[in-house]
Amino acid sequence: MQEGRMSSYTVKVEESRPAADGKPSAGPVYRSIYAKHGLMEMPTRFDFESPWNFFSESVKKNPKYQMLGRRQVVDKKAGPYNWLTYEEVYETTVKIGSAIRSRGVNPGDRCSIYGVNCPEWIMAMEGCNSQAISYVPLYDSLGANAMEFIINHAEVSIAFAQESKIPAILSCLSKCHSYLKTIVSFGIISSSQKSEAEEQGVACFSWEEFVQMGRLDHELPQKRKTDICSIMYTSGTTGEPKGVILTNDVFMGKVLSLDHLLAETDKEGTEEDVYFSFLPLAHIFDQIIETYCIYRGASIGFWQGDVRYLIEDLLVLKPTIFCGVPRVYDRIYTGVMDKIEAEGALKKLLFHYAYNYKLRNMEKGLRQDEAAPRFDRLVFNKIKLAFGGRVRLMFSGAAPLPKHVEEFLRVTCCSSLTQGYGLTESCGGSFTSIANVYSMTGTVGVPMTTIEARLESVPEMGYDALASVPRGEICLRGTTLFSGYHKREDLTKSVLVDGWLHTGDIGEWQPDGAMKIIDRKKNIFKLSQGEYVAVEIIEGVYSRCPLVTSIWIYGNSFESFLVAVVVPERKALEDWASSNQQTGDFSSLCNNAKARKYILDELNSTARKHQLRGFEMLGAVHLEPNPFDIERELVTPTFKLRRPQLLNIYKDIVDQLYKEAKAKLKLHKICKC
Repeated sequence: MQEGRMSSYTVKVEESRPAADGKPSAGPVYRSIYAKHGLMEMPTRFDFESPWNFFSESVKKNPKYQMLGRRQVVDKKAGPYNWLTYEEVYETTVKIGSAIRSRGVNPGDRCSIYGVNCPEWIMAMEGCNSQAISYVPLYDSLGANAMEFIINHAEVSIAFAQESKIPAILSCLSKCHSYLKTIVSFGIISSSQKSEAEEQGVACFSWEEFVQMGRLDHELPQKRKTDICSIMYTSGTTGEPKGVILTNDVFMGKVLSLDHLLAETDKEGTEEDVYFSFLPLAHIFDQIIETYCIYRGASIGFWQGDVRYLIEDLLVLKPTIFCGVPRVYDRIYTGVMDKIEAEGALKKLLFHYAYNYKLRNMEKGLRQDEAAPRFDRLVFNKIKLAFGGRVRLMFSGAAPLPKHVEEFLRVTCCSSLTQGYGLTESCGGSFTSIANVYSMTGTVGVPMTTIEARLESVPEMGYDALASVPRGEICLRGTTLFSGYHKREDLTKSVLVDGWLHTGDIGEWQPDGAMKIIDRKKNIFKLSQGEYVAVEIIEGVYSRCPLVTSIWIYGNSFESFLVAVVVPERKALEDWASSNQQTGDFSSLCNNAKARKYILDELNSTARKHQLRGFEMLGAVHLEPNPFDIERELVTPTFKLRRPQLLNIYKDIVDQLYKEAKAKLKLHKICKC
């Protein structure tokens, strides 16, 4: 996108800035064409002061409509979805808010919510909203240290928790009871748990007990747009969690911006829509989507919280709106392609013909529902049924979606697919691709209507925001950014500079005004020969090898090549062993020298196929039978690699990999002589 030119979907609102006074150059500032006359503001017809108004207005409009649903489990068997209406949820929520106040928690105080998605999570959140109390989500899989830190740092007075999470809270109570005085279970609570908490001066209640403590006639306090709605702690890949402060107006602005874009480009949500809730509510992505559904009077059905039954829950619910992350969509893609490859030659031929026919039409500009309606019915309907058969809107976020997976979903799922990009600090999505604009495949789209964006040059990485193809760090400005990090003014100043949020992500403007994420500013290191390695990019390439579940690549300025720790795809490795007369269980196969060589060769073959350079090839790999997990703090709750922790765990293995690879290289040179 050349300077001075208006693209198809963005408009320039400010000129570029040359490098000066120690600051790098920065490109022009762009907005979405849907906000070309100014960033979206709260409509004048709204006198809303907080997200509570979204909920209370939907209750007035549709009191008897289904709002929150879950499957009732009887004799270990899940039945159909049972639903609470908007009116029923409202009454319980008002009582919850009243009961919170009865425990001495006042407007502006903090309340934590901890557990998997369920109706109680939403009701606890709305109970806080009703009383102008800031809620502080705890990640479902956080360890005790992080939980203790957040409760103390945010000065949390009351915590709602899933039954199975109560022991985790009790285990750290001795170190955080100076603030935390009340614990409420989403279900029941045992007498022994109550006694254990009481020894620390903390009261515990079951859900039903706590609801009964509240009153329906409790007066609701005045709310202000500038009040803190939530403090959301980001796990980060290093250091202590950071508390992101999000105010009511920021939260509402992001929900209304989503509605604005859907109205302009597709179809906004309605009371007929059903959303499948399984992505963590503790993350901003799902919270914004679920709040949008509440604003639009839609229904929200929750998974059981067990990944073994996720697909079953999806098929029973038959949602119309589905949100996923690349990890989920990639698994769906792999599963479908495996089934297609197992089909007979004729069916495979028909699928690939239909796929290419529809793809060509979409590339010409046809909407996905107009590109090949006959093939949608005859060929792609089975894939649509894998999502329940009714999905019309699909969203992807949290990380870039691989282009081949996005293309597959756009062609085969018979619904609109929108990929977005954002941070907790930008209250979720700050860019979004436009529905049915196929040219945006492989990008995160254009700025939301509350956001302006520009690129800032990163000279040390060779990225120039003023080049003919502008590349640089993505910087954001607008009305839906965070207020700062709670009690960390130093960190706030490091990322908010002159009103611009520096994201740390490297982007590239496309000719149509869309943004493509190409790198991460921090995850770069130099090899001993002086070559820079953008590790996240090449990990993305190696992850396309079908033998790999997860991969962590390591290098440093003292070594000339890269090594990796790989979690292999179990079935693929076992199939290879069976075909190559290798025996043993999965763990022993991971220690098998022939298996290591096989996977190393396949990984480097993938690298060559995708034109990685010589220094980006792997010199050695270690096969790890255990997944990189949250419990060992090797990944964040959004499955981003925590590199310092991985190095700490695998340091000895990495050293051994370098030792072995150098010995082989030396032997190879001797043999050549």
